[in-house]
Amino acid sequence: MSTIGPNPTLLTHCRRMDPNGKVAHVVELLIKTNEILTDMVYIEGNLPTGHRTTVRTGLPGTAWRKLNYGVQPSKSTTKQVDDTCGMLEAYAEVDKNLADLNANTSEFRVSEDRAFLEAMNQAMAETLFYGDTSKHPERFLGLAPRFCTKDTAQADNAENVIDAGGSGGSCASIWLVTWGENTVHAFYPKGSLSGFQHNDLGEVTLTDDEGGMYQGYRTHYKWDIGLCVRDWRYVVRIANIPKTLSNTKLVDLMIEASEMLPNKALGLPAFYMNRQLRTALRKEITNKSNVHLSLDQASGKTVMAFAEIPVRRCDV
Repeated sequence: MSTIGPNPTLLTHCRRMDPNGKVAHVVELLIKTNEILTDMVYIEGNLPTGHRTTVRTGLPGTAWRKLNYGVQPSKSTTKQVDDTCGMLEAYAEVDKNLADLNANTSEFRVSEDRAFLEAMNQAMAETLFYGDTSKHPERFLGLAPRFCTKDTAQADNAENVIDAGGSGGSCASIWLVTWGENTVHAFYPKGSLSGFQHNDLGEVTLTDDEGGMYQGYRTHYKWDIGLCVRDWRYVVRIANIPKTLSNTKLVDLMIEASEMLPNKALGLPAFYMNRQLRTALRKEITNKSNVHLSLDQASGKTVMAFAEIPVRRCDV
């Protein structure tokens, strides 16, 4: 199975930045509820609120030289793309007396904050796929608005959108994303300690629904994050997948998608799909003629793979 190697993830960043392990512990909770964070490469942006990338749009010309004849010089063509960060925040509050009843107040507070962490997790995952800055400028631009057409006259990356033939709101997509610093990665603002921040604001006075006051603990969670698609050739979208699609056809489409990647060794490729599609693939493993799907062990967990590419579940 493919491995991410030395590329930094959100968890490795937090382990480096917080030696006491508090932020790392919180991020581990996030990863448990959203598998995409296990794969996502995470780097520091080169702008205070975003990241500027130079994308190669054309290769230089070459020529076969004859004796006594020269070769005309040429150069590649590039363009610069700016991606912006979104700022996702939440405040978690708990009654002081309730938290102090436990032997470990800080651990109890984190356990009570799980609902806030899950809400942030789902909001981030949804934006990662569907964030549209033209409609919600406070967010970051996700994958779907970047790969939204099959017409190559409108966008070069349209050739990486595979149409599964369905129509209507009940259709789904499968995404194949290759995470790497030169392919697709997340980023946090330049100069910040880490993209995910967990700040214990300590004891504060809280107010109930009727105006009554009591002492409590407040925690501030802040997540500044953006998405950079540095090389669109390393993202493939299988779009318009109907519920009636056969497992055999689904496997064929995933084969087609995996073959579109120029170089699988350049990063970590992974498939992302909803629960229904992943369940259908899981059933296909028992098919004796299946040679593409497998269940492997990685870091003590059972991971489904398609042609050695991890298959992840994302309910958003």
